[in-house]
Amino acid sequence: MLMISADGVDRALSFEGLVEALRRIFRDGAVQPVRHHHTIERPDGAASTLLLMPAWTDFNAVGTSAGGHIGVKVVTVSPDNNAVAKPAVMGLYLLLDGKTGEPQALIDGQRLTQWRTACASALAATYLAREDAAKLLVVGAGALCPFLAKAHSAVRSIDEVRIWNRTDANAEKAAEALRADGLNATATTDLDAALGWADIVSCATISTDPLVRGARLKPGAHVDLVGGFTPSMREADDETIRRARVHVDTRAGATKEAGDIVQPLASGVLSEAAILADLFELTRGEKPGRQSPNDITLFKSVGAALEDLAAGIAVYETSRA
Repeated sequence: MLMISADGVDRALSFEGLVEALRRIFRDGAVQPVRHHHTIERPDGAASTLLLMPAWTDFNAVGTSAGGHIGVKVVTVSPDNNAVAKPAVMGLYLLLDGKTGEPQALIDGQRLTQWRTACASALAATYLAREDAAKLLVVGAGALCPFLAKAHSAVRSIDEVRIWNRTDANAEKAAEALRADGLNATATTDLDAALGWADIVSCATISTDPLVRGARLKPGAHVDLVGGFTPSMREADDETIRRARVHVDTRAGATKEAGDIVQPLASGVLSEAAILADLFELTRGEKPGRQSPNDITLFKSVGAALEDLAAGIAVYETSRA
């Protein structure tokens, strides 16, 4: 069994390659049972969350049948970890042989999640962002920021990246790191102006108060919301939802877990019929993507186990080659 670190994941994957692996798995399908969600109470009154995300497929990384794979991501969320200088979210990905169940790889789950999350957004952008999109705004300077910037740059000719964060110094630090990797990136302190400037707005925060103001968006903009993962989190306001053609990664996940979808559904700002497509429908050609150069499009993702599976298979097959 291979043991693959975060650095090993980085060596094994490319943004272009993983976007195509995700396109194949959404198009061809995989079995992904409802994820297991367990609350683990501790004697001190605090609680952690254990998430188990299984999926399996008969196909390999290039989309041919070769016995397939089973995968499960094991994630813990311990909100008190900042007090001991550790990440709140920890995770590992276990990949198994699809026929025999033999363990094949144990992969760094945090890095795998960063790659697949950003590449799912880039996959959506291939259908929803204008082909001439060149200006990218990343809202949030956390761990996902560089992955989102690079993933979107892999599918569109991005010539300028701006980063906004509540803490200006963190935005500048993220921009400096992207510049070191060859991207034309700068920090911005004026979020409203940046929203009106951007062709693509990619938002990766855990905000409960909307940051993306729909009134500020220009015609033709594409909004990519990846941060909020509970019904109480909200990255974009109602006006964004009203102006946008709305799409999601999976209908089942987004309509139950994503505050940017759950709250507008509850208030009547959005109807389920107005969720125009998910990634299954887009990749299979069952529903169209962008319809007009002036459309404002929106994509909301909460993550899916088949995305982890596609990324895990790609990492394993490259690493063993």
